[in-house]
Amino acid sequence: MQQEPSRITPVAADAPIATPTHGGRAKCLQRLVRLDLPVPRTVALSFDAVHDIAAGGAPDAEAILAGFPADALLCVRPSSQDPDWGGPGAVLNIGMNDARRAALAPLLGETAAARLYLRFVQAYALQVARLDPDLFERFEDDGPEALAEALAVYEEEAEEPFPQDRAVQLAAVLRAMARAWEGTSARLLRQARGAPADAGLGLVVQEMAFGLGRGECGSGVLQLVSSETGEPRITGRYLRQSQGREALSDTEAALYLARDPRGPSLEEAAPEAFAELVAHARHMREKLREEMQVEFTLEDGRVLILDGVRVARTPRAALRIAVALAEDGILPREEALMRVEPGALSELLHRQVAPGARRNRLASGVAASPGAASGRIVFSADAAQAAAARGEAAVLVRRETSPADIRGMHAAVAVLTERGGMTSHAAVIGRGLGLPCVVGASELGFHMQDRALVAPDGRTLREGDIITVDGTTGDVLAGAPAMVEAALDDAFRTFLSWADAVRDIGVRANADTPDDAQTARNFEAQGIGLCRTEHMFFEGDRMTPMREMIFADTPEDRRAALERLLPMQRRDFVELFRIMQGKPVCIRLFDPPLHEFLPRDRAGLRELAAALDLPLSDVTRRVEALGEYNPMLGMRGVRLGIAVPEIYDMQARAIFEATEEASREGAPVVPEIMIPLVSARREVELVKTRIDAVAAAVMTERTTRLDYRLGVMVETPRACLRAEDIAQHSAFLSFGTNDLTQMTYGLSRDDAGRFMSAYVTQGVFPEDPFHVLDVEGVGELLSIAAERGRAGRPDVVLSVCGEHGGDAESIAFCRRAGFDYVSCSPFRVPVARLAAAQLAIADRMA
Repeated sequence: MQQEPSRITPVAADAPIATPTHGGRAKCLQRLVRLDLPVPRTVALSFDAVHDIAAGGAPDAEAILAGFPADALLCVRPSSQDPDWGGPGAVLNIGMNDARRAALAPLLGETAAARLYLRFVQAYALQVARLDPDLFERFEDDGPEALAEALAVYEEEAEEPFPQDRAVQLAAVLRAMARAWEGTSARLLRQARGAPADAGLGLVVQEMAFGLGRGECGSGVLQLVSSETGEPRITGRYLRQSQGREALSDTEAALYLARDPRGPSLEEAAPEAFAELVAHARHMREKLREEMQVEFTLEDGRVLILDGVRVARTPRAALRIAVALAEDGILPREEALMRVEPGALSELLHRQVAPGARRNRLASGVAASPGAASGRIVFSADAAQAAAARGEAAVLVRRETSPADIRGMHAAVAVLTERGGMTSHAAVIGRGLGLPCVVGASELGFHMQDRALVAPDGRTLREGDIITVDGTTGDVLAGAPAMVEAALDDAFRTFLSWADAVRDIGVRANADTPDDAQTARNFEAQGIGLCRTEHMFFEGDRMTPMREMIFADTPEDRRAALERLLPMQRRDFVELFRIMQGKPVCIRLFDPPLHEFLPRDRAGLRELAAALDLPLSDVTRRVEALGEYNPMLGMRGVRLGIAVPEIYDMQARAIFEATEEASREGAPVVPEIMIPLVSARREVELVKTRIDAVAAAVMTERTTRLDYRLGVMVETPRACLRAEDIAQHSAFLSFGTNDLTQMTYGLSRDDAGRFMSAYVTQGVFPEDPFHVLDVEGVGELLSIAAERGRAGRPDVVLSVCGEHGGDAESIAFCRRAGFDYVSCSPFRVPVARLAAAQLAIADRMA
């Protein structure tokens, strides 16, 4: 029968101690006792006991002291359920008084005994009596004279002598720590770290290991791996004549642990103690199934283990540690997979601001694409390209980006915009390129004509000044802080291969260019789930024939202009097919409104008139005629394909000719052709008829047989509701959840960032629906569409190709709804692979 938890419990192998009742430190100490490690005697106070003390109850100091020798000094440490939630600082040397100092002086030496007493007086004055810190942190030495002065200052400030009774001291310490935990400031800080408001605190009372005295005495911490990289390496420090974690704060005097050319080490000073410590750490790693940091004390060469905590680690180290534990047979692979947060993988794929680097923050915005980069400010795509040509790193600053900025984004090292949210143009393209991006940075003043940025504190930065864009945190920093590089090593690849072995939903990538496709291939995507062909038309040699096509008055003239684009498109698709080596490639036909390819300013209109040899007035009139009140709901997608069918005819021919060429050279290619923005079955019928005709013509001309699949991008609520009809003519339904969310909510995905944080903070939406799929609203439309689509065609393939495809919560919904695969930006593919694996593992464990 399981024992009931006690409020005051000696830490023994069979004691009723648990993390939810006594905290993580108390439970870990019990595990160390079970491993027969040299842990000093310890007593644990439960959450309930500490809560009662905070509420005014009297600590039962006598019951606690019954577990220790009459002359033992004690320390009290916090024991919260999660170490990341923090807690009050430890108090050492409780029980030190005039008599105890006199008794210890012959054993430890007069100076060491005085130091023990002084440190307790200082801690008690600050943490218990709440006296002025300046009065007790000013002592230059810690000998008998400093102690006498500290005792005198305490008596003067507290208006009573320093307490001499050990029980009185202990009760006061327990009361102060309990009240500190339940104070308003501490509670708010815990909640900011993710702790519940009523999180409990346990306390552990432990017999002191002095670390001071004669012989080899001191304290330190040891771990077997690097916290930065996870590589096997004995790290930590040891400080002679010290207590607690002083070795980490006095690194000049501290010794290294293992032999080190930089200075003396514990291994040289006390080889037997060093070997014993390493053996204890390895034993803890094996039995606790975790890399642990060991806090230890030496007393005349004797090793005492005071505590063991999970090694702090960067995402890079967390992955390597998980892989090593699994490869050493300490963890099953599936458990190793569960130990790394999917989102943490993003930090491994990009350069990041180094931990601990000074961050000179200017402002913040939406962290739209992870990674960090430093460069000189430029305010136009042309300037970014010019900087790249000179070999200079440039940060592209725009109010918002458009397809016309694509070349500048390729040339820049980062992008910063005033407007936009998680699915704005800059965010989507930034993630696709692996380009650090912060959008919606409205705290900054964007003075585009003056080519300047003005920070909220008044600082002005001009073109050419260096800034850093941190797309992981959303910060915009002045200057160039230290960086750490991306880490895609063997451990990374091994880890994700384990994920692939257990996940049960496909993961593809959204890739618009050969570079994107190569990145997707490098990250082992299972194909391309969305290739947005319009981005291919913004290259310099393609813009002129594209504009000629737009200005053409007859189908014949449009076809003539498109004939010049055909070989360029064909080359694009051949390259995509070659890179993907037979994996599926889903190509979305032309989607944006035509006005996006036309200039907006007077200078651009004049250049266009000259290029087309037309009067400026004619060009201006035509550009104005193509304008729409709401272009994202106007003539774009399938509507443009039906109204101007020559565009889709050209693209279909380019796809089929590229298919024949790539299949002749390598693995057979079966392209997937996707019709965007469909709302009605008849739209699919009209486009399908023309595409089938083009396919037949290519097969006749090239005397070959081509296989292809035609499907629909579901982006409108009506398409979801009419999925049964639409699926009858579609091999697949791929849900573009960016636009579908926008249309379902009636929100502009480019403008929602202005108020979305306020909505989330006030509970209007639980999360930004452009970041995490809205399961209740948009998700219901997806479920309806999936059910009706399969009713119309049982073998229809279902997928999500919006940015939600890389989000763990959204992937969970897709699995439940029976989707076949998700598709996301190339740099989110590893995140999606791990998230899908963890969901499959969690289902098996349920």
